[in-house]
Amino acid sequence: MAQRKPPRRTRERILQTSLALFNRDGEPNVTTAHIADEMTISPGNLYYHFRNKDEIIGELYDAYATSVAPLLAVPDDASPGVEDLWFLLHVLFERMADYRFLYRDLDEITSRNRRLARRFADLLQRLDATLRTLCASLVRSGRMRASDREIEVLASNAALVCTYWMSWQRVNRGHGDELAPDQAAHNVLGLFAPYLVGDDRTLLERIGEGYLAAP
Repeated sequence: MAQRKPPRRTRERILQTSLALFNRDGEPNVTTAHIADEMTISPGNLYYHFRNKDEIIGELYDAYATSVAPLLAVPDDASPGVEDLWFLLHVLFERMADYRFLYRDLDEITSRNRRLARRFADLLQRLDATLRTLCASLVRSGRMRASDREIEVLASNAALVCTYWMSWQRVNRGHGDELAPDQAAHNVLGLFAPYLVGDDRTLLERIGEGYLAAP
């Protein structure tokens, strides 16, 4: 006889339900009362675990930041290529899709929660630093031609596009909150194309052709 899975704790259910509602309806449109009602628990039960909605958001942000942290750790002896950049961007966009309310409602959330704003800014700086490190390594290995200044601007622009890609896609394409990680990664990777040389430039072109040919 198969063993029954232990029931999820109320705290975990609150986080899971909040994430689903924030992603579906937008964080500003969801209150703690909505969350409690969705879970069929009393508001008092919810407040036993979280004092307010910002505490829930903070814990969800922690989970998101933890999930992307390995992507932002580049070994000192790494010799990255286009595949590494593609993997970083693709997985990053997958994580963003899982916690898409953070990006859809970024200005709203960070304008009222200064602590979270500082933490988000730190994450963006780490992404920028990771992209600079990858670019510098590509230059050292002869796979990219770019000055230090060009790398600085390129990394900043890539981080900027990553951060606001979802908003641009929703407004420009009318796709709602759906996020296609492969499309997003390909478009951001295109920023690096003019600086790549040799096989890496050819590989990027093949990746682009494969994406365009996909149904």
